[in-house]
Amino acid sequence: MSRIYGVAGFLAVIATTYIGLLAVTFFIGRVVPVDPVLAVLGDRAQASAIERVREQMGLNLPLWHQFFIYVRQVLSGDFGTSVLTTNPVMADIAHVFPATLELATFGTLIGTVLGVPLGILAAVKRGSFTDQLVRLVGLAGYSIPIFWLALLGLLLFYARLHWVAFPGRIDIVYEYTFTPITGLFLLDAVLQRRWDVAWDVFRHLVLPASLLGYFSLAYISRMTRSFMLNELGQEYVIAARAKGLSETRIIWRHALRNAAVPLVTVIALSYAGLLEGSVLTETVFSWPGLGLYITNSLQNADMNAVLGGTLIIGAVFIALNILSDLLYRILDPRTRAR
Repeated sequence: MSRIYGVAGFLAVIATTYIGLLAVTFFIGRVVPVDPVLAVLGDRAQASAIERVREQMGLNLPLWHQFFIYVRQVLSGDFGTSVLTTNPVMADIAHVFPATLELATFGTLIGTVLGVPLGILAAVKRGSFTDQLVRLVGLAGYSIPIFWLALLGLLLFYARLHWVAFPGRIDIVYEYTFTPITGLFLLDAVLQRRWDVAWDVFRHLVLPASLLGYFSLAYISRMTRSFMLNELGQEYVIAARAKGLSETRIIWRHALRNAAVPLVTVIALSYAGLLEGSVLTETVFSWPGLGLYITNSLQNADMNAVLGGTLIIGAVFIALNILSDLLYRILDPRTRAR
């Protein structure tokens, strides 16, 4: 019975969180100094046309009624029509989101593959030059603006060394001869055995993904160091050393295994952060993802697109938090016993 109550409470928290997200996005759309009717008709529209469209959009109704209609439309997948593209917002998001997903996924992989070993190394070598160097790299990742690093990377690796491709996602040579399947261009090129396209996509992807990976690395390495320091100070580590176990076995088989439980949450939050925080990177690199879509929509007062994109990002962030919490419960038996 207690387990049923626990599941019910968990589902109630999820439902409340999503309702709160819907409420926040709805009221943001109502307090911004942009009239959605004028965004559709223009500033020179006649008063009668403005009033008619306002009634069609339901903006003459009480606020609670507008919120009810908004929730009903969102739950049915209707985010309205984009003023900028004249397409349904959901169709636009489905088109651009795979680009952001591909970029954030590679960034998270880079940050995890490099950040976890660096964090472990810094914890094992605590107080040494290596530890200070890893912490300095992480501090730089938090401090240096990503748009400055992006411009510097383009100047060095594209303009000077010619190691990476021009900003964008794919060369114009392949844009009309390559047919995506999943929207993840690198995966699609491999599935179709278009190795020339795969190489071109990789040359476009590697620099922005590496920059996002560096910022992910800064967060993951710092948290890994903190978790490992906590585990290396535990009594079971002292007992393992007293039994004569090798330091390598203690670090990788025992300490890291326990540190991996909270580390899953850190990696999931880092992934969510890259999904929602790659706006500047996508803008600098002309990466046609969700961040660039929201930026262009905001500049053109296309509030349906802005709110739809914001809602999707918030929903993904909440979903990843829920997933990390479930993985935490699976990996840590103590949470299942509560």
